[in-house]
Amino acid sequence: MKRRTLPIAAAFAAATLMLTACGGGDDKAGDSDKIAGTGQGTEKPSKSAKPSGAPAQDKPDGVDVSLPADMNLVFDWEKPEKENEAAAMDDAANYVRAIYRGIDKRTTEDAAVAAYSSGDGLKYARTQIDARLEGDWTATGTRRHYQATTRSASNGTSVEVAFCVDSSKFYSKEVKTGKVLKGAPSITDFDFFKIIMVKLPTGDGLWQASKVYVEGKAAKCQ
Repeated sequence: MKRRTLPIAAAFAAATLMLTACGGGDDKAGDSDKIAGTGQGTEKPSKSAKPSGAPAQDKPDGVDVSLPADMNLVFDWEKPEKENEAAAMDDAANYVRAIYRGIDKRTTEDAAVAAYSSGDGLKYARTQIDARLEGDWTATGTRRHYQATTRSASNGTSVEVAFCVDSSKFYSKEVKTGKVLKGAPSITDFDFFKIIMVKLPTGDGLWQASKVYVEGKAAKCQ
């Protein structure tokens, strides 16, 4: 899908959805709260992975969200019929890509992070990136996102995008040595995310992550 040119700096009012924040599970090497996994085990769900949530190009909003070949983010989900919810889901995926692009580029100031996040969403992204910078880790392998649902606020400017994450084949990697850190497979490889995406009024269909809720050790995602 051809997307629009992005105005990076823009102010907006964030509409919120009523949610209960979820706590994260136990951390592993390279993880500050489950955005990157270091587990090893059988891939679940058994449904074959397909990059259905991948952008049609590396710059869907005029901002580069490309990642190295060994950092594979798979979005195995169907787009909703509602246009706003489909756009919010696309940009929720771009938000995740932006975080890992920041990890790969070793900076919290990458344009993609600023493009797809604001408020608490921006703080969360920078916290995730900083944790990898401090530990001198990057990531490698396949991280799967699936069982996605969307829910719109009544004002039409806020959408909750919820999904499961399987990071059992996604590992932390030491930047200096290239050593891949693999742990025993466990329930800590599965997480449930809720991201509140808010439409940017001055952008042509751009949505930004304003809040992030994470439930670690998510049995419902196994």
